[in-house]
Amino acid sequence: MTLLPSLVSSALASTKLPLPKLNLDDCSSMSVAPIDFPTSDLDAKIVKRARLHQFSGVVLVKQGDQSLFKSAYGEANRSWNIANQTTTRFRLASISKMFTAVGILQLIDQGKLALETPVMDCLSLEETAISEEVTIAHLLTMTAGIADWFTESDSWEEDWAKLCRDHPIYNFRQNQDYLPLFIHTPAVAPVGQCYQYNNAAYILLGLVIETLSGLSYFDYVRRNIFAKAGMEQSDFLALDGIYANVAQGYVPITDGKGAIAAWKTNVYSTTPEAAADGGASSTVEDLARFSYALRTGALLSKAQTAAFLTPKVLDKVDSETGELWNYGYGNQFLLTPQNEVIRWGHTGEEDGVSCRFYHYLQQNVDVVILANQSWCAGELAWDIHSLLVE
Repeated sequence: MTLLPSLVSSALASTKLPLPKLNLDDCSSMSVAPIDFPTSDLDAKIVKRARLHQFSGVVLVKQGDQSLFKSAYGEANRSWNIANQTTTRFRLASISKMFTAVGILQLIDQGKLALETPVMDCLSLEETAISEEVTIAHLLTMTAGIADWFTESDSWEEDWAKLCRDHPIYNFRQNQDYLPLFIHTPAVAPVGQCYQYNNAAYILLGLVIETLSGLSYFDYVRRNIFAKAGMEQSDFLALDGIYANVAQGYVPITDGKGAIAAWKTNVYSTTPEAAADGGASSTVEDLARFSYALRTGALLSKAQTAAFLTPKVLDKVDSETGELWNYGYGNQFLLTPQNEVIRWGHTGEEDGVSCRFYHYLQQNVDVVILANQSWCAGELAWDIHSLLVE
């Protein structure tokens, strides 16, 4: 298997571990033994969370084409007491990065691009802080060292409020709208030195897709990913638009003791339109279709499917378990201490949105959690993780 050039070796040098080998036949296998999944126990846990206003959304656990668990909780619209349904559409936040990465790899399949292509060859960035050394591979793996359009920190809520005052978020409608926020900001690390989560990298990748395809980023993904994967309920939906069967996002308002006292919508605290770094809308079943299309080669060649499903750079090592967190091409990986992939997928978090999308290799199981309130999917995802692998 062909790996990235010096990018991979430098970013992984500190791990002293080889990249895991991927068997594509295992990725699409439907012969895994059926799982005895504790449906009633999981439902009881989620019902309790929903009653305590700790979760609102839809959960799907699917092995092959068999649903082990699928249920909806909470309300899609609190003003009108409209319940979430298993077919409700939710905003995905950063899970959408996977679509961007697939789009780039499709262009590589078409011979229009290469991993080693400098982004300067695709976009006019000569008089910016973006280094000429930054390649498509660096952007995909978030090792470009470029500044982000928003950097999360311990004071991220204050920083976000300031950004919204200085740059009203209702103006962010297209990928190019984000460029002034980062292209003239000095780099935060040398190119290829280390992994650092970066949304701006995916904004640039979205613009590359537009330049090379002649389509808007959104139309490209609709035609070449959603349509090919059979994701009929997936689209790019503006927060200020009117659409059928879409969950409104909610942010809890807490009292002085941390208890939820009220709710507000996310229309003034989240970018109104999606971008290449996040924000598409989908359903749990559509994401399961996306997983299947990826694993079976419906979206990419065998070579690029392998590339997408292979970890590339080290994020961190869990000090307690020894498990490895890696990033690939718009894909987050959890590995055993022995460097075997446990799962791949992506998280998604923003105000009023909390999502998890994972595929567990050994069990051939997809786990999809889509929620319409802030920061509620993570703990539930770990509960399901323990039921699958422990």
